[in-house]
Amino acid sequence: MDIFDEVRFDYLSPENKSFLLHFDREMGRLGYGFGGEIGSGYCWGKHMLIYRRSGAKSPRVFARVYLRETGISLRYFLNDIDRHRKYLESAPGHIQAPFIGPYGDCRHCHNEKDGKCRFRKSYTLFNRFIEKCNGYTFEFPNSTVEKLPDYIALFLEFFPARQAIGSRN
Repeated sequence: MDIFDEVRFDYLSPENKSFLLHFDREMGRLGYGFGGEIGSGYCWGKHMLIYRRSGAKSPRVFARVYLRETGISLRYFLNDIDRHRKYLESAPGHIQAPFIGPYGDCRHCHNEKDGKCRFRKSYTLFNRFIEKCNGYTFEFPNSTVEKLPDYIALFLEFFPARQAIGSRN
């Protein structure tokens, strides 16, 4: 029995459970995991998986998966978007959407320190200057197994594999 067969996850569709299992397998292969802990989703959903580098002492979050009664949503924590412009401008539309669509657009809430908002992501794609609020960035709603190769390719673009799992001495 896998963890998502528990009664508390009955609200997830079989497709959502399949995505979670496949995504977790791929992330594990790359050296990332959620440590088997599925916590409260707080305001983002009913539950949440938080992906970190397996075995690392740093608490840095690389991805989250929000589990909602309406479906699941994958979110990556990405920086230096301009360095990946070429990749993003040639990526499939469902990968580009969180970067160029209106969701998460910065509304200049004046959460600034020394003239700069520490929550603002600013970058240029398709010759358009874009500002996003870090609290709402890079989320892929209704994530599916069919799109998983694209999600993993995006992850690897930002976080290249250091070395294959199992080849460590």
